[in-house]
Formats: sequence, structure tokens, C-alpha cells
Amino acid sequence: MTDAVYSPPHHDDGRAKRAVAILVWAHSILGAQMPVHFILGGLAGQMLAADPAWATLPISVTVFGSMCAAPILSTIMGRFGRRTGFIIGALSGATGAGLAAYGISEKSFALLVGGSYLIGIYMSAHGFYRFAAADSASAEFRPKAISWVMAGGLVAALLGPELVKQFKDWMEPVPFAGGYKVLVFVNLIGMIPLFFLDLPRQPRPAKGERSGRPWREILSNRTVVVAMICAMISYALMNLVMTSTPLAMIACGFVTDDAAEIVRIHVVMMFLPSFFTGPLIVRYGAPRIISIGLVALAACSVVAIMGISFTHFGIALGLLGIGWNFGFIGATALLAGAHLPEERARVQGLNDFLVFGLVTIASLSSGALMASIGWEAVNVAMLPFLTVAALALAWLMMAGGRR
Repeated sequence: MTDAVYSPPHHDDGRAKRAVAILVWAHSILGAQMPVHFILGGLAGQMLAADPAWATLPISVTVFGSMCAAPILSTIMGRFGRRTGFIIGALSGATGAGLAAYGISEKSFALLVGGSYLIGIYMSAHGFYRFAAADSASAEFRPKAISWVMAGGLVAALLGPELVKQFKDWMEPVPFAGGYKVLVFVNLIGMIPLFFLDLPRQPRPAKGERSGRPWREILSNRTVVVAMICAMISYALMNLVMTSTPLAMIACGFVTDDAAEIVRIHVVMMFLPSFFTGPLIVRYGAPRIISIGLVALAACSVVAIMGISFTHFGIALGLLGIGWNFGFIGATALLAGAHLPEERARVQGLNDFLVFGLVTIASLSSGALMASIGWEAVNVAMLPFLTVAALALAWLMMAGGRR
């Protein structure tokens, strides 16, 4: 396997910084949808599902929808530009939120799940913001651009749980539906700046020519392989634990507002480190930053197993957020520098398909583990996957992949 690192042949950091400003706004507003959905999706599912084991199905279907949409949206963005794909995502988020609100008001689990699938298309488009930040950036600015866009999630982390508190009873006497109804407006407002997004389109090959290298050659680059593995595991383990957290807290005697506060802590810690993750990657290399993320995820598992007080939940979910940030942003930066510009749609589409495929499995497993065994089992399940990620990272670093 090779370890080649690539940089765009032409870059414009001024253009990249203007794009980053728009993406930060979009991430700040549109990103509020996921905290709301993660807080209310499992609780609404528990209220409507015939079997408690299916309580987290709405969230699982969201991730499944994101997995299915990733290659399609990546292809659309490769052909028509990032802006088109991002607007499709925001419109899907608005439609899905409206359908979920209607499904809850009609006591229809099927409609809630259908709306959740459309939210998954939004989630997939939203996930490409991090790659869009790197499209026209230089190799030096690329990690900073990615981390600055991800830092926009800090506003979403504060906004999302507050929307739950203020609007969850907006459609009284129907619980939870109001939280989804307000998301329709959040999506419509958040998408406005996307119309002004200006990013280079993926280079198009001449007629009859291949777009980039064959898959065998791309996947022979160990940097690509390890970046995908670490991205998959960082995101999947975050989802595994976060999906079950509201259910675990309610089972331990806490109320919905308590769960919203813990999710707020978690999402803040997902994005707060982004202000310095990029410079750290530039200075120390992505693999070392990813390794810190894996340690934080392991610490989350240990703290969660130690107790079920509000403090234990808060510390564990805070560590979960930090672990995701370092692991996922590090993996994104690693991948963004390991493929050619004309391979962007294919490689990034495959990456997010694999990421959200494993996240789908984690989300489904989360509900089943929580219902059959309990909170402790959810956290113990993290450890084998962390071992796989650590071994893959060691394989890369021993081969001199820190660059």
C-alpha cells in the first residue's frame, strides 16, 4: 500500500474563507435539527412503537437514509455543485420534520419513521459541509477550514436543546410534535445563505476518459483506508451511546429537560474543540489527533459504566463529544488530503456511505442493547471497535503516515 498525500493543483484561500463563512452559518442553524431529533426521536418512538426495542428506529432510519443518500448526493454535487446538494438536503430536512410532526399528532409510528428517513437525506447533505470547506483550500488551510465549519455546530448545540425545551409542547396536548414543527422553519431560514455559496466544481474528465484512478489503486493507499475506518468507528460509537442516552436517563428517573441538558453538553463538546482541532492537526498530524479522540471515547465508556448520576451522564457524554470531534475531524482531514480532486465525489461518497452504514447498525444495536440488557451493555460494546480503530491507526503511523 502507498501513503500518497495530495493537494489541489489550484487553491484560493480567499474564496475558501468566504465559503467557510457561509458554511459556518448553515451549520449553526441547520445543525440544530440533529440535537432535536436525537432528543425527541427515541422518546417519540418509545411512545408510538408497539415494542420498546424499536424505540430508536426513527433515529436508525435517519442514519440509514443518510447512508443511502450519501453516494447520490455526492454524485449530484460532483456534477451540479455543492450548493445544489445542500439545498436538496435542507428541503428534505424541512419536509421530514413536517411529516414527523404530523405522524406524532396522528399517533402513526410509520409516518414518524418516514419523516425520519427524509431527515436522513438532510443529515447526509449536512455531513458534506466539512468536505466542502476543503474544496478550494490549500493544504495548510484545509484542516483549519474543516474545523472552523465544524465549530459552527457549537451554536447548533446550544440552539437544538433550547428548541426542545421551548417548543416540545407547542402542539399540546400532543407531546414532542411541536419540536419537529419548529424544525420546518429552522430549515427554511438556515438554507438562505446556501444560495450564495461559491465553490469550484469537481474537475470533469474528457469524454471517454476515467475520472481519477481505479478503485483498486485508490484503496491501495493505506491513508484512505485508515481514514475511513477511523471516521466510521468514531461516528458510529458516538451514535451508539447518544441514541440510548435519553432513554437511559428517563429509565433512571430523570425528565425530558434533564436529557435535553445532557445532550446539550454532549453536542457542545462535539463542536467546541473545533476552534483548535484544525491547528492541532496542522502541528501534530491527523493520526495523533485521532488517537486522542479514541482515548476520549474509551474514557466515556469507563465513566458511563461507573455510575448513573447526572454528573456521570454529563462527564461521559462530554467525553463522547470530544472523542467524536478529534476522531472524526482528524479522519476527515486525513481523507481530504489523500485523494485527487477529480476523485472527490467517488471517494467522499463511499466514505459517507460506509460511515453511515456502520452508524445505522450502531443505532439499531443501541435500542436493542438498551431494551434487552441495559445502559452498561451499550458502553461495553464500544471497546472492541475502539481496539480495531487503534490497530488501524498504529498500522498507518508505523508506516510513516503521520504526514
